[in-house]
Amino acid sequence: MALDGIAIANVTAELKKCLLGSRISKIAQPEMDELLFTLKSPSGQYRLCISASASLPLIYLTDTNKPSPMTAPNFCMLLRKHISNGRITDIFQPKLERIIHFEIEHLDELGDLCKKQLIIEIMGKHSNIIFCDSNNRIIDSIKHISAQVSSVREVLPGREYFIPDTMHKENPLDVDADTFIKMLTGKPMTLSKAIYTSFTGISPVVAEEICQIAALDSSVTPSELPEDMLLHLHRQFSIFFDAIKEESFSPCIYYLGKEPKEFSALPLSHMENYERKDFSSISEVLRTYYASKNALTRIRQKSADLRHVVQTSLDRNRKKFDLQSKQLRDTQNRDKYKVYGELIHTYGYDLEVGAKKLDALNYYTNEMITIPLDSQKTPQENAQKYFDKYNKQKRTFEALSSLIQETKDEIIYLESVMNALDIAQNEDDLNAVKDELIAAGYVRRKFTKQKVKHKSKPFHYISGDGYHMYVGKNNFQNEELTFQLAEGNDWWFHAKGTPGSHVIVKTNGDELPDRTFEEAGRLAAYYSKNRGNDKVEIDYIEKKHVKKAKGGKPGFVIYHTNYSLIIDSDISEIKLCES
Repeated sequence: MALDGIAIANVTAELKKCLLGSRISKIAQPEMDELLFTLKSPSGQYRLCISASASLPLIYLTDTNKPSPMTAPNFCMLLRKHISNGRITDIFQPKLERIIHFEIEHLDELGDLCKKQLIIEIMGKHSNIIFCDSNNRIIDSIKHISAQVSSVREVLPGREYFIPDTMHKENPLDVDADTFIKMLTGKPMTLSKAIYTSFTGISPVVAEEICQIAALDSSVTPSELPEDMLLHLHRQFSIFFDAIKEESFSPCIYYLGKEPKEFSALPLSHMENYERKDFSSISEVLRTYYASKNALTRIRQKSADLRHVVQTSLDRNRKKFDLQSKQLRDTQNRDKYKVYGELIHTYGYDLEVGAKKLDALNYYTNEMITIPLDSQKTPQENAQKYFDKYNKQKRTFEALSSLIQETKDEIIYLESVMNALDIAQNEDDLNAVKDELIAAGYVRRKFTKQKVKHKSKPFHYISGDGYHMYVGKNNFQNEELTFQLAEGNDWWFHAKGTPGSHVIVKTNGDELPDRTFEEAGRLAAYYSKNRGNDKVEIDYIEKKHVKKAKGGKPGFVIYHTNYSLIIDSDISEIKLCES
């Protein structure tokens, strides 16, 4: 779930406890939409990460530092100028909105005490970090929003800061029964949707929880409920939000197996079928829940240009393949014209001058057929016309057969590159894919004095029986693993008929146990285009039987007499080596 007002309330309470009175020691901007503060307080040093990413906005305390650009962005420099060494005097959340205000005291250039506000808006694609003076006048923001972008509010230096009230929602912390009932009954929608669209800071998950606590069907409309039931709902609603007023939070994550499905600042009774894990802080919940998601989101953003190159080439080759296939289908009847020519030569000697057709026995099928003729031509000229048509389509068929195979190989290759982008985990992995695209001629190489060596390495897993398993992240690594790392009796795995990674299992001369075969198969399934499927067919064979395709692109191989297995793509139980 996204950060709702209740989770933000938990974050605010945690930040007040840890950061109130602390001084801002360092300000960094590791990403264009992310800030990292180092703060010192009597209780110790803290790092605060604030992200206004449109896809994954977050705010949480962290122990991890991040590398920053050599030259700090303008917004970072502005904050350093104004609030470096400033003291945080207040942290608050207005009306359970997804907004946190930091009030900061600092000394100006003349040594006078000044106050500033740093306002964090966690609102999905509208997220922002806004820096204001004591009069709510915007000094600057990490994202500039002009009137051309938003008709509701401009976020530009010099404009007055305000919270836009576009949804006309009520504050759930102090709503009375009459207003509560009026807000719900005026909406022709399900009860849960009426709740989260009527009050600030409530997500669909929390609305479902409130209905569950009140023992009401969340799918009914509020107008179907009698007044006493709506009053009962308001009482349960108020009890739920009393815990937030009292800051009685219990941050937790709900798991389905190994996969985190939801997080919450308060227990959710309607998710009792999931495994609940409690945490000591909401920051730890957010770090745990979003760690992999945040990394994946950042890499996807940084791979956008490469994806565009690959997708454009894929679309072009797929259109070419469709056109070539259509042209090839048009040559399927070429043998008919050869037969027409032969039959005209055989039976055309007694044709009348100006005949428009020839009825003849097809001695290949022993059936009578009718052959159209050009009345202006002699039988010999008609026969030659059909032989010429046959030869032309035969040449077209032979040329297209070769071209179609080339186009098909190109599509398979580009899909394998797209798979490499999907499994990339860091910038080194992306740079390795970029090098591959440069070598293949899809991307131009920028002039550099010296070729940069990237640190991207294959995935390295250990099977449950202690065998080393390696997975290529791109076609260059696939080729290196198969033809340099692997030895003759090592085993090679690949998802059948779909783009994916080569998986090598080092046998050390041993006969592999069944469990290791299954684990290697799962790795091949997971790191393929069929990731997530319950049943993926995997080819596996000893490496000595795998040959490089002659003239093929990197990672293209041929093999025969392989074994096959059907396996799922769950690798949660397989140990990944960090080295």
